[in-house]
Amino acid sequence: MDLATSRAGTPVSPRPLDRPSNQQPQLSLRMIRIKHVIVALLLSVFFFLTFCFISLHAYITWVLSNPTVAPVFSNPMLAKGLKYEDVTFPASDGSRNIQGWYIPADKSAKTIVFSHGYGANREESWVPMYDLAHFAHRLNFNVIMFDYGFASQSNKDVATGGKKESRELLGAIQLAKQRGAKEIVVWGFSMGAGTALQAGLVTKDVDAMILDSTFLLEPDTLYHNIRQNIDLPRHPSLEIMELLFPVLNGTGLNQIPYGKVKAEDYPFPTLFMHGTSDEKAPYPIAEALAAHQTNRYSDSWIVKDSHHELLFREHPREYLRRVSAFLSNVPLAKAQREKQQ
Repeated sequence: MDLATSRAGTPVSPRPLDRPSNQQPQLSLRMIRIKHVIVALLLSVFFFLTFCFISLHAYITWVLSNPTVAPVFSNPMLAKGLKYEDVTFPASDGSRNIQGWYIPADKSAKTIVFSHGYGANREESWVPMYDLAHFAHRLNFNVIMFDYGFASQSNKDVATGGKKESRELLGAIQLAKQRGAKEIVVWGFSMGAGTALQAGLVTKDVDAMILDSTFLLEPDTLYHNIRQNIDLPRHPSLEIMELLFPVLNGTGLNQIPYGKVKAEDYPFPTLFMHGTSDEKAPYPIAEALAAHQTNRYSDSWIVKDSHHELLFREHPREYLRRVSAFLSNVPLAKAQREKQQ
């Protein structure tokens, strides 16, 4: 027997080292987990930045709806020696009571109602309102000065760009009628001028308007003013704020009839006054509004390099001359309007 051939079986040779059977799956699972973590982090960053972006717009909307307004610091007697009455009257829709002053003229049936601007009260010192009230009184006009709801010190309301404020102005116009006014002129400033135009759409009791630095709250002017303070993209900023205004303010931009105001040919004469360096309400707005008016006594005064609500301070003599000339024509315009009716 050959021992060399007697061993059965296959010759044994060295085997290579086997890889752990679970190594590849472990690597795959680890990569998947890393990818999930990265995606989660990216989504977290995205949602955080989105939240911050929307929160910024919510803050801007809230600030615009709740302007800081200084308290009334004087009165017509202290400021100009004018006798006056404290008056309280309801808004035309009865939604709230309004506080103000009534400054009577001697046996006069003419009344000027002042409509102050955003972020101010009835005094609006930078105009300055007391000086203009004194001027109107010298022309033998009774004068009504009042605070819009957002300027109230006792029952503060949000600013709505004219939706609520126009009803409050209509309440002041009704007060003028109750006090015997046969000729009523609204003298508005900035958003108070835009509010006057909104009120003018629904009342037949106004005989003329003087509008200084007219501001209409519409998407273009809203974005224009936001850009003065912070550089935000037009889109989607406007869309976000249009969604937020009804939530934080109770008034949507589409509830402000700016389109109708811009297209309206008012039956009463209107004097538009505006500066070309107005940083809050671009002067082409006033030019376009004035271009729609066909009343022969309507007029416009666009002042080169003048600023928002500072026309009187910058050009006092010309300002008062133009206002005085305009007011002298109001009885003629009123007579013509009544004749046509």
